[in-house]
Amino acid sequence: MRVTSSLWVGAFVRRCYGEGLTAVVVRRGAEEAGAIFIILDKLDGVVDLYGPAPQSAVEDSGSDRLFQKIASAAAQAEISARLEREGRFDPDFWVVAVEDRAGRVLFETVAEDAPR
Repeated sequence: MRVTSSLWVGAFVRRCYGEGLTAVVVRRGAEEAGAIFIILDKLDGVVDLYGPAPQSAVEDSGSDRLFQKIASAAAQAEISARLEREGRFDPDFWVVAVEDRAGRVLFETVAEDAPR
């Protein structure tokens, strides 16, 4: 059984704080099953956006949640536009913003060359 989005986000934010990072829930989505997007800001103008990996990758991994890099070294305006488009498609998504100069990824990801 998959944990709720609300529980996953809460645990992720606490993990980030435990690692000495700043993490903020920018947008709250559906408590049970809202998609989760993570903005990773390296505080040098480089921002990456991660979103849910394709369901086939999640099923193959046996993991509860997998993420895939959607945008790399993007401008904040590009990230905002991408999330705005997502909101028109599915308004029940979450956004968590993490600041980390080292750019550590504290969540499970699929290979960057995996199909989207």
